[in-house]
Amino acid sequence: MKVTYGDRPAIESLGLGVGAGPSVRGKQPIQSHLSNPPKEHDAPQKPLELILARNLMSALSTPAFLVDEGGLLVFYNEAAGTLLGKRFEELGVVGPDEWGSMFGPFDADGNPIPYDELPLVVAVRNDRPAHATFEIRSTDGHLHTVEVSAFPILTPHGTHGAIAVFWPTPSNGAGR
Repeated sequence: MKVTYGDRPAIESLGLGVGAGPSVRGKQPIQSHLSNPPKEHDAPQKPLELILARNLMSALSTPAFLVDEGGLLVFYNEAAGTLLGKRFEELGVVGPDEWGSMFGPFDADGNPIPYDELPLVVAVRNDRPAHATFEIRSTDGHLHTVEVSAFPILTPHGTHGAIAVFWPTPSNGAGR
């Protein structure tokens, strides 16, 4: 099914591109659009489910991330941008290495949490929800303790990604 928005495919209007980083399901990393922008006719069509998930997340006032099945951060909403200190439109699609180095997450001792243990990765790899509490770092350097719940986007054709919703904990909601 090809979804359009006006005279362009819907995926182009939403800016869901491709990026680089380790694969969630063991597939080869996708070429980064930041270093080699795809031409409009070469850009792969994103699954409709990711487009619909992005639309839903845009309407939420709860911070949320959207990753594709390869682990690429393909969108985060305005509430997440406020917490992180950078709007998605300023950052764009990035791979897990890049978003991990920018925002974390970190354990209580300040150590990076291994990629394989992140709720988003667990949700995509195991096709089940996952939950964790950890710290993320905003662009101004403040650490925020958050609780994160991630769930896979399952379709009859398999997993197409995951959504993570996160809340600053009451004890540390303002960051430090």
